[in-house]
Amino acid sequence: MADIKIQNMVASTVIAKHLDLDKIHEHLDDTKYNPDQFPGLVYHIAVPKIAFLLFKSGRVICTGAKNIEDIQSAVDQLYPRLKKLGFEVIKPEIQVQNIVASVDLHVKLNLLELSLALGLENIEYEPEIFPGMVYRLEDPNVVFLFFGSGKIVCTGAKRERDVERAVDVITEELGKRGFL
Repeated sequence: MADIKIQNMVASTVIAKHLDLDKIHEHLDDTKYNPDQFPGLVYHIAVPKIAFLLFKSGRVICTGAKNIEDIQSAVDQLYPRLKKLGFEVIKPEIQVQNIVASVDLHVKLNLLELSLALGLENIEYEPEIFPGMVYRLEDPNVVFLFFGSGKIVCTGAKRERDVERAVDVITEELGKRGFL
């Protein structure tokens, strides 16, 4: 049985038509803003441990969450803080853009044999360049990074159930081919 752990969720939203990043940087603690280096302002909150990237356009990227509830909680904290600073904020519609999960298969994998067994058309495996094997799954549309330790990174999913379904698909394939 594979153990799945969500490591990071990235979500985006639009919270206003315009944000004055200098004003936000001046009035909120835990911000970093250097427009010469990066056009967005980074704002950290402690609970849940989340980082926001805020842009002048009103677009917000949220990263560091382990679940959708953490994203909602963080945005629920950001919304009134920006409103208090005088911004015309709109109720944000949150869209998950990417979920990164780690998976432990509890077995060692021979990546060369695995790459041949899964078919080279969806595989990138160059051990001289990168110690893992990249496998692109079409349904659901995710990318797996396999390591010889039996650990896998799954990225590209937009819903937690897609991560679970992708892991089910790949463990079934590995089982059929005698890797599990």
